[in-house]
Amino acid sequence: MTETNKTMKVAGVQMDVAFADVSANLARIEKFIQEASGQGAELIVFPECALTGYCYTSLEEALPQAEPIPGPSVRRLVDVCRQTNSHAVVGMLERVGSQLFNACVLVGPAGVVGGYRKVHLPGLGVDHFATPGDRPFQVWEANGVRLGMNICYDGAFPEGSRVMTLAGADLIVLPTNWPTAAESFARHAINTRAMENHVYYMSVDRVGEERGYRFIGMSKICDPTGETIVLAGSDEETILYAEIDPAWARRKRQVRIPGLHEIDRIADRRPEMYGPISQPSAFPAKAPADTPAD
Repeated sequence: MTETNKTMKVAGVQMDVAFADVSANLARIEKFIQEASGQGAELIVFPECALTGYCYTSLEEALPQAEPIPGPSVRRLVDVCRQTNSHAVVGMLERVGSQLFNACVLVGPAGVVGGYRKVHLPGLGVDHFATPGDRPFQVWEANGVRLGMNICYDGAFPEGSRVMTLAGADLIVLPTNWPTAAESFARHAINTRAMENHVYYMSVDRVGEERGYRFIGMSKICDPTGETIVLAGSDEETILYAEIDPAWARRKRQVRIPGLHEIDRIADRRPEMYGPISQPSAFPAKAPADTPAD
């Protein structure tokens, strides 16, 4: 993989979302792209389902808010990225025939760069009715930075991030809708995904309430050592900014004391020992619920 001397300023937009009001959300997303790009951001990332809201109670209720990729909303996103010479990752619902995917799209000045469909679906909101993602984990390029995408619950499964790292990702982004029960995930898992893969990792959550669920914010950007570069609070709308250096993410070997303490979490792997990871689980497909005691 070629080295690069170019750094990139990225932005994560922690925002509230209007339920089932695509036009209102799209208008706000366009304004946030203009604001962040005006501050020099070349890549702007938005939360899961930022276009649509999340807490749907049936497939029939959600489908009218879904669009193909590309579709009307994505074409408008391309237009604003062209005007601002920026790239954006936006969470949305993607419709393919009668199927509904919890998705995010990467767009830039030249059009749609890539899309991702959420692979791991929790028992919450629209994911009750969505079709599980059916595409391999991939990496796309935006202005010289190699970018991987996951969505929310995907971040709890380290395999996806590792596959994208092996495919050359410099940065992995996680548009998310974290409810209050996900605070431990938000505090710890993002830093771990960054550290164990030696990549930049950005989680972008929403705030506000929707149908009785409160979303916790706590968006963050971590560097390849797992340290937090910038962290948002739990309630406010805000834009996080960070400068990322792809060359650092690509230098996997870390020399702490030359000849005495050197590690490489990619080269030091032992794939021949990991066979069970790719096998079906021995646990029941629907294990007993882990519910609080009365």
